[in-house]
Amino acid sequence: MEVGGLPVELWQLILSYLCLPDLGRCSLVCRAWYELVLSLDKTRWRQLCLGCIEHRHPNWPNRPGMEPRSWREAFKQHYLASKTWTKTTQDLESSNCLSLFRRRKGRRQLCVGTSGEFSSLRAAVAAASPYDRLVLLPGVHEEQSELLLKVPMEIVGQGKLGDVVLVASINQHCPTARFCNVVFMPARFTSVLYQTTSGYVQFDNCSFESGQLQIHAPGTCQVKFCTFKQSSIHLRSVALCILENCEFTGSENASVTVEGCPSSDRNWACKHLATLAKSCAAPVREPNPPSCPLAKWDGWGESLLRPVRTCKIVIGEERNSFLSAMGAQALLGSTQEDMEFGENLWSAKDKEYPALDSNSSDSDLCSNDEEDAQVVYKLPYQAHSLSHTLADISDSGLQSNRLHALQRDLKLKSLQQELQQDKEAQSLANSLQGCIIRQCLFRDGKGGIFIYSQGQAKLEGNIFRDLTYAVRCIQNSKVIMLRNDIHHCKASGIFLRLSAGGLIADNNIHSNCEAGVDIRKGANPLVLCNKIHSGLRSGIVVVGNGKGIIRSNQIYGNKEAGIYILYNGNPAVSGNHIFQGLAAGIAVNENGRGQITGNIICENQWGGVDIRHGGDPVLRNNLISCGYSDGVVVGERGKGLIEGNAIYGNKGCGVWMMSSSLPHLINNQISHNSIYGVAVFCREDDAGDYPSDQEGRESFQEETEGAGGENDLGIEEEYPAAQCPISVALVESNSISHNGAAGLHVKSSEALNIIANVIHANRDDGVAVLQSSQLTRIANNSISCNSRGGVLVEAECQVELRGNGIYENSSHGIVCRGEGIITENDIIGNHRCGLQLLQAADMKVTKNRIQSFRDYGIALFDEAKGLVQENLIFQGTSKKSVLRPVSNAEDCIIEKNVLFTFKKR
Repeated sequence: MEVGGLPVELWQLILSYLCLPDLGRCSLVCRAWYELVLSLDKTRWRQLCLGCIEHRHPNWPNRPGMEPRSWREAFKQHYLASKTWTKTTQDLESSNCLSLFRRRKGRRQLCVGTSGEFSSLRAAVAAASPYDRLVLLPGVHEEQSELLLKVPMEIVGQGKLGDVVLVASINQHCPTARFCNVVFMPARFTSVLYQTTSGYVQFDNCSFESGQLQIHAPGTCQVKFCTFKQSSIHLRSVALCILENCEFTGSENASVTVEGCPSSDRNWACKHLATLAKSCAAPVREPNPPSCPLAKWDGWGESLLRPVRTCKIVIGEERNSFLSAMGAQALLGSTQEDMEFGENLWSAKDKEYPALDSNSSDSDLCSNDEEDAQVVYKLPYQAHSLSHTLADISDSGLQSNRLHALQRDLKLKSLQQELQQDKEAQSLANSLQGCIIRQCLFRDGKGGIFIYSQGQAKLEGNIFRDLTYAVRCIQNSKVIMLRNDIHHCKASGIFLRLSAGGLIADNNIHSNCEAGVDIRKGANPLVLCNKIHSGLRSGIVVVGNGKGIIRSNQIYGNKEAGIYILYNGNPAVSGNHIFQGLAAGIAVNENGRGQITGNIICENQWGGVDIRHGGDPVLRNNLISCGYSDGVVVGERGKGLIEGNAIYGNKGCGVWMMSSSLPHLINNQISHNSIYGVAVFCREDDAGDYPSDQEGRESFQEETEGAGGENDLGIEEEYPAAQCPISVALVESNSISHNGAAGLHVKSSEALNIIANVIHANRDDGVAVLQSSQLTRIANNSISCNSRGGVLVEAECQVELRGNGIYENSSHGIVCRGEGIITENDIIGNHRCGLQLLQAADMKVTKNRIQSFRDYGIALFDEAKGLVQENLIFQGTSKKSVLRPVSNAEDCIIEKNVLFTFKKR
C-alpha cells in the first residue's frame, strides 16, 4: 500500500500498535516506510524503551528527566548490549545464520517456583542445557550452599524488579551467563553474591543488597541498569569490563574496587565489549563560556588604565646615562673658550641651549611662563638605557592593546583543543582497558571507586555525591575521568598517590570538604579543563613529591588556595583561570615548587600567588590582577623566579615581600595596584597588616590505605628550578608604574638588589628606602614622573645608588638621610632639588649629572657629611645657587665639581 494513500498522522497511529518484530519488518518495505518507522521516535519507540523490563530510562539514574537524542537508537543500543552474552567464540567461528538457527531450535524456557516445573533454582540449573532461559517466578528463592553454573544460561525474574529475590552465592564455571530483573541477597554463609574467574557474566536491571560481586581475570562482566545497596564490585586484573547506568548507595567501603594490571589473557567477550564501549562513547562536550571575570569583561583593559597619567620623555641621541667631564665639554662645544673659572664654579657664557619640546602631564605645575622658560633653559638630558620603555608605559592605548593581547593568549582552551594538541592526553582519553564506568551514580556511602596495584579504570559521565571520597587511585594505577560530577565529599574528591597517573578532564568538582583533587607521593596525572570550585578547602593540592600537569582548568570560589603546593610538590600549572577564591589563588609553601605559567589569577581575597617557607616556584607569564589584597606575596623564606608576569589592579601591593625571602623578580609589569608596586618588609615589621600564610589550615596527614603499606618514594624531579641560586633578593628589569603609593617601598633587614627597573608615574616616591640595615643596591633604574620624589633614603639606611636615571619627579630627585654611595646617576628635570642630604646623612656623591629646573642642584643640611666630588651640576631658572653647602658637619668635603649656570643673551 502506498504511503501517500493515507495521511502521515494516520499511518503513525496505525504503526504505533505494532510490536518490535513487526516494526522491523515494516522498516524493510521501502524508504518511505522506513522514514515512517523512524518518525515514531517520541511515541512508539519511547513506549517500547520504557516498557521493557530488561532496562530503564536511558539516562537513569543521573538524569531520568532528560530525554535521549533518539529513543529508537537508545533502544537499539540496549537490545544489542543485552545479546552480548550469546556471542561466544565457538558460535562466531560458524555462520551467524546457522548459529541463530541452532540456538532457537534447541533453546528451552524453564520455570522455577512453587507453580513452575522446578521447585528450586539448583534443580533447574542441573537440568538446563546450554543457552536455556530460566524464569524465576515471583517470590524468594534461597540456596543453602554455593551454586555452580557449568553451562551457559540466562536467568530472568518474572514481573517487576523486586518481585523475585534470590538468596544465594553463585560461582560461574561456564563461558557466559546472563541475569535480568533479579534482586540478589547474600546467603548466610558468605557475603559473596556472585563470582567468576574465567567466564563472562551480564547483569541487566538487577539489584544487589549487602553483598559483593567478584570478577577475576580472565573473567569479565557487563553490568547495566543495576542498583547496589550497601554492595560492591571487586575487579581483579580484568582486561575489560563495563558498568553502565548503575546506582551505588550506602557502601561501607569502596563501591567499586579495581585491583591489578589488566590481564593480557583476554576473555572472548572483550572484543564485543570494546565495540560496545566505542559505539556508546559520549562525544566531547563543548565547555560553557569561561566565567572568569576578566574573560567576560570587555573593557577591562581600559578600565584599569582610565586614571593613567602620561608623561612624554625628551630623548636625546646619545645613550649614556652619565656624562663624563669630556662628554660635558663635547656638549658645550665652542663655549668652552668663553667660560670663567672660579674656585669651584664654571659659568657658561654667551651660549643658548636649543629649545626642547616638553609636555609632562604627570606634573601639572608649570604655568605658561614656566613652560616658555623650559624652552630656553631645560637641559636636554640623554636617554637612559631604559628610557625606550617609558613611551610604552606612558601610552595607555598601547598598554590596553597589550592587555587584550595577553587576555587573548591566555584564553581558556576547550578539551577538544587540548586533545588535538596533546597526543598523550588524546591517547588516554581513547584508551579502553580495565574497568569502564559510565553514567553511574555513587551516593551516600564511604567510597566511590578505589584503584590500586597498577589497576586501570575509565570513568565517564558519573555523579559522585555525599561520599567520604569519590575516587582514590594509588600504587602505579591509572584513572581516566571524563565529564563526571564530584561534589559534597567529606574528604578530597579525587585522591592520587604513590605514582598514580591518568587523565582528569572536563569534570565538575565542587563543594567538597577537603581538596577537590589531592596529588601526592609521586602521583603524576594530567588535570585538564575541569571546573573545580566552591570547595571548603583548596581546589587542588600537590603534596609530598606530587607532580602532575594542571592545565586549562577553571578554579574558583574555594575557601582556601585555588592550588596549594607544598612539601616538594612540583606540578606544571599552565593556562588556568583561578579566580574569586576566598584565600590565595596559588599558594606555594614548605619547599613546594612548580612551573606556574600562563595563568589568569584574579579577584582572589588574599594574594594572587603566595610563596612562603622555602617555596621555590617558577612564576612566569601570568596575569595576576584585580585581587582584594596583594598580587604576589613572598613571605618568610620564600624563594622563586617571578618573571614576565602582568600584575595589575590589585587592591594591595603588586608584590609584597618579606626581607628574609630570596625571590628573583624579573621583567614583570607591575601597574595600577592600590598601594605599593613592590613592598619589602622586615620579618617583625608590618607583616601583621597582611593575611598570614595557610600553614596548618589544610590537613596533610598521611592515611593508611586498605590495600597495604607504603613508603615515601624518592621521586626524580621532572621540573628542575630554572634559575640559579641567589643569595640576595633581586628586583630586576621590571616595569613598576601607576601604583597608588611608592613604586618600590623598602623596610628591610636583609640585603636587596634593585637593578634596571623602570619606576614611573607612581603616586608617591619612586623608591622609598625607610629601613635597610644591610646594603640596598639601586642600580641602572629609570625613575621618572612619580608624584613625589624619585628616591627617598631614611636615616640609618645603607644604600648604593649607581647609574640611575632620575627624571621629572614632582619633588626632589633624591632625598637622603642615610649612608652609602650615590654615583654616576643622571638626576635631571625634577621639580625641586636634584639631591638633598639631610640630618646625619653620610654619603659619597660622585660623578653624577644633576640639574634642578626650579631649586638647588645639591643641597646639604643639618649634620650631613661625606664627599661631594666630580659631579656635573647645571643651573635651572631659579636664582638659587647651584650648590648649597649648608651642612654643619666638619667632615663634609665638597671638591672638584663642575657647576654650570645659564645667561641669556
